[in-house]
Amino acid sequence: MSSHHIVRDDQEPALIIANGASCNSELLGQLLEWSPLVIVLDSAIERVIELNIKVDVLLGDFDRGFDPHEFIKSQYPIEIVHTPNQNKTDLEKAFDYLIQRKIPAVNVVWATGKRADHTITNLTNIVNYRNLLKIVILDDHSKIFMLPRNYQKWYTANTNISLIPVGIVSGIHSQNLVYPLKNDTLTMGFRTGSSNAVAKDGIVIIDHLEGDLLMMECID
Repeated sequence: MSSHHIVRDDQEPALIIANGASCNSELLGQLLEWSPLVIVLDSAIERVIELNIKVDVLLGDFDRGFDPHEFIKSQYPIEIVHTPNQNKTDLEKAFDYLIQRKIPAVNVVWATGKRADHTITNLTNIVNYRNLLKIVILDDHSKIFMLPRNYQKWYTANTNISLIPVGIVSGIHSQNLVYPLKNDTLTMGFRTGSSNAVAKDGIVIIDHLEGDLLMMECID
């Protein structure tokens, strides 16, 4: 595992390491190499240090019974950010921190797996940042992000794609998916666009008129 990150360009996405299930070392290493800023939530700091990762920011409410300042020497220079607000998750508070620093994009790892309530909350809460921060959540099997109203990207055939509504999403149209959508409505808990796929090599187009729609690029 790389002990430090190389790129120092605030136009590259920052990296947040949460405290869910670990991802594979190759994925984590790639993200670390290209991240100008690494934020670790307080609940994960011991796991991160065991991997010999250099941390820029340690953030959280520090209610886990340890003194965050004990890491100042071993992780110097490190910023300690105390966020005691119990009305937001530590991940949301990390998003707020990045917005305050005017960093436009972030990748997030270790945010899925383990507790189901944490996973669901982490995935659905990104809708609150639609116009504030570009957020991508990654694990060993999925790349998850919020779709803009009009989305286009080149994909290879048979790429697994799931479209998951947060609430109700209406006016959905797609091109180049195996199961096309034509002015469709998806509703969480009733009808989702899970387990679709790219029909052929080429551009996939997905438009929607209203609501918050998550894209999941999945690998079995």
